[in-house]
Amino acid sequence: METSREDVGIAIRSAFLKRGTRQGFSLFVLAIFSLLLLFAESIKAKPINYFRSIIKDVIYQGSAIVSSPVKGFGSIINATKYHILLSENYEKLKKDYDQLKNEYVEKDFLKFENKQLRNIIDDQISSSKILISARPMLDKQSPYLNSFIINSGSNKKIKNSLAVLDGQNFIGRTVDVNFFSSRILLVSDLNSRIPVIIEPTGHHAILVGRGEKSPVLEYLPEDHNLSNEDKVYTSGKEGIFSPGIPIGEVEIKDKTFSVSLYSDLTQITFVNIILEDLNNRE
Repeated sequence: METSREDVGIAIRSAFLKRGTRQGFSLFVLAIFSLLLLFAESIKAKPINYFRSIIKDVIYQGSAIVSSPVKGFGSIINATKYHILLSENYEKLKKDYDQLKNEYVEKDFLKFENKQLRNIIDDQISSSKILISARPMLDKQSPYLNSFIINSGSNKKIKNSLAVLDGQNFIGRTVDVNFFSSRILLVSDLNSRIPVIIEPTGHHAILVGRGEKSPVLEYLPEDHNLSNEDKVYTSGKEGIFSPGIPIGEVEIKDKTFSVSLYSDLTQITFVNIILEDLNNRE
């Protein structure tokens, strides 16, 4: 048994000695090869230069080929990052653009609304009547009924049967007044009856709503001589409305005397309500 152990130890030491000899020889060969390369680098002969150039080209091209996958992968990563960054910037710019667009539209609307309010204030200042402005909230439109709800009522001293204006033009009267809201019965409503006077003839008549765009004139005198574009105003009869509020112009068609209104009843944004006529104050 002892002999066997010694044999194994001798075999292992021999193996290590052989391995060390091979490693030493490899290092010696590399050192010699390095010296030869250094010596060859100092030689300026053409064949050596050609050989040296070929070796360098092979090394450089090989390095380029070996490193190309890494560079290509890096380029793909950089391109992906750039694309993601562009996408994020685009979304941010689009969001900012939409926000600016909304602000611009809102600003334009506020300018438009401000202009309308200034016109209403100018009408109130220049008018000989005490006016209050209001905004329609709801429309009640049907083939026969035409009215809308405003956001003011008895809290603003509004009462039934007050004249309602669009600018300076008569468009209807207040009915069904509540504390914070009122209903405006338009002149085109089937239930609307307004006493009017026609210029220049001076004929009196009743403006009757038909549920259509243009109301008609009824109860005209038999010897009337109306013409197209005659002016129609409130007459002030029975003391319901102030006289002389413009309404529209006569339009004769198929022997029907209708009135083309000065105001488009479908395009009302603000209204003025006559609370009191200053000329009628004692």
